[in-house]
Amino acid sequence: MTLITLVRHGQTDWNLARRIQGSTDIPLNETGRSDALAAAERLGTDTHHAIYASPLIRAHETARIIAAQLSLREPTTVHGVREREFGEGEGMLVDAYLERFTDWLSAPSGAESLDIVRDRALIALEGIARESRRRSAPVAESVIVVTHGGVIRALLNHASGGTLPREGEMLRNGSVHRFEAAPGVLRLLETSAL
Repeated sequence: MTLITLVRHGQTDWNLARRIQGSTDIPLNETGRSDALAAAERLGTDTHHAIYASPLIRAHETARIIAAQLSLREPTTVHGVREREFGEGEGMLVDAYLERFTDWLSAPSGAESLDIVRDRALIALEGIARESRRRSAPVAESVIVVTHGGVIRALLNHASGGTLPREGEMLRNGSVHRFEAAPGVLRLLETSAL
């Protein structure tokens, strides 16, 4: 078993403007760096053995800040936990996106469906958990994965049987979500950001 804590990256200027980032590589702003420090403080009450991050700069910088605060090695990049690609929706303001595409389940041209995001993220987390079990068997290891709102939303929905997050609930930047991963199983333990 591996304990996996998913952390949403800190704020960016596009988050502040309510603009869809998707795979567009937008850096953290100063508030985002503070979000990362606050997440590190929340995570500092437990022992963690490794940290992983999406390749997008906003997640990777968040992970580097957390790693420095918790005295962890540099984050390992995991492509499977990158944000949902929104295709022609990238760069749009959220209100304009919802007006044009109706809801988040609709996939504009060039966008990934939430099912695809969920499946690739589950594969990535299984790989992280497998690597963790090789390092620490038979003791449970705790790892941090810094990722994105769309990925966390898809995994929360999967692990909760479709009950979380509720319609209209936002996942805050820097929010923390704890899961237990075993072969073929991802179980939600705690979510702090709804």
